[in-house]
Amino acid sequence: MRFHRIAVIAGDGIGKEVISEGVKCLNILSEILADIRFEFEYFPWSSEYYLQNGRMMPEDGLEILKRFDAIYLGAVGDPRIPDDITLHGLLLPIKMGFDLYVGLRPVFLFKGVESPLTHVSEEEIDIVVVRENTEGEYSNIGGIVGIEDRQLAMQGSFYSKRSSKDHYLRF
Repeated sequence: MRFHRIAVIAGDGIGKEVISEGVKCLNILSEILADIRFEFEYFPWSSEYYLQNGRMMPEDGLEILKRFDAIYLGAVGDPRIPDDITLHGLLLPIKMGFDLYVGLRPVFLFKGVESPLTHVSEEEIDIVVVRENTEGEYSNIGGIVGIEDRQLAMQGSFYSKRSSKDHYLRF
């Protein structure tokens, strides 16, 4: 039997709804497949946690997460908190701390679901979206310089030779 310990961070807003439904799916999967079991441990790390504690997760958050086989992370964000707080306080430390270099998102067309691709059968869809998680737009190169009407905002991306060569070219 394969036993998987999963850290669950539901996050905020829709994240809570999506994560709870995903956990239901995993539990049903373990009922169907007799050799797979999941144990979930929930962590309240979210924008609400930040508002109460002044940080998105405890200082030893990454050490805590190392004890798990997987991290199930929902959407994080709240209009009361600047995005860079949630990004640098939770999302990036997890992504970079565990070198989660890429998010793979397969694309499916399900029977009975309306789609602009109505002329295509589900067997003809063969798409995987590859989203960079630790470099690229997450590298946080840039900022704002100058004052008032002379301000200049710059944003750059960073892609290392390692991630470009070793990770992307494997696909």
